[in-house]
Amino acid sequence: MLDSKMLDMLRCPVDGGRLFPVSHEDLQRINLAILSGELRDRLDQRINDGLDAGLLNRQSLRIYPVRGGIPSLVANEAIELPQGFFDGTENKDGRVGDS
Repeated sequence: MLDSKMLDMLRCPVDGGRLFPVSHEDLQRINLAILSGELRDRLDQRINDGLDAGLLNRQSLRIYPVRGGIPSLVANEAIELPQGFFDGTENKDGRVGDS
């Protein structure tokens, strides 16, 4: 992954928020949601490949993919997670989050 000095300099291109590495457990959960078609990018495009790693903007629940050790800080490629994604809250239809 990225060294701590580099990580401290990186910011979310949408709102300037700080980015944090996604934990292994959360990454597994995100990749399962990607494979099931539950998560989409900011352009509402289906994501075809799982992530090697990710950088999380905790305030906006936005993930920037890291593939091959290279972070993609392209705003439209970010994955916006639904509220409740990490705490496991689900809707009546069984989907995680409040959408």
